[in-house]
Amino acid sequence: QVQLVESGGGLVQSGGSLRLSCAASGRTFSTYAMGWFRQAPGKEREFVATISTSGGNTYYLDSVNGRFTISRDNAKNTVYLQMNNLKPEDTAVYYCAAVEVGYSRAVYVRGYEYDYWGQGTQVTVSS
Repeated sequence: QVQLVESGGGLVQSGGSLRLSCAASGRTFSTYAMGWFRQAPGKEREFVATISTSGGNTYYLDSVNGRFTISRDNAKNTVYLQMNNLKPEDTAVYYCAAVEVGYSRAVYVRGYEYDYWGQGTQVTVSS
């Protein structure tokens, strides 16, 4: 079992940057593929970014590709989402998620593929 705690959300102007962090409990973080998802008011949860267990493989939602970067530090049990050139449409609650897969280059884009979720952190981008 792993527990996930997100931090780093806040209010930022359009064009600004934020870095989200997701700290995971447990000793086997390096065997979990990780993902970031978001949910805006009145909308369904959507995939944002995912990273493989070693960090060697990543995949992004088209609308954030080139602006957001997912990374991980397995020594610190933490996954990050660097968000640059933020837009009002990026406003949402952002969630990190984990699935234990062993040592793998696989990445996962569907919410149902993940077993563990954080409580979320609010990101608000003003125009």
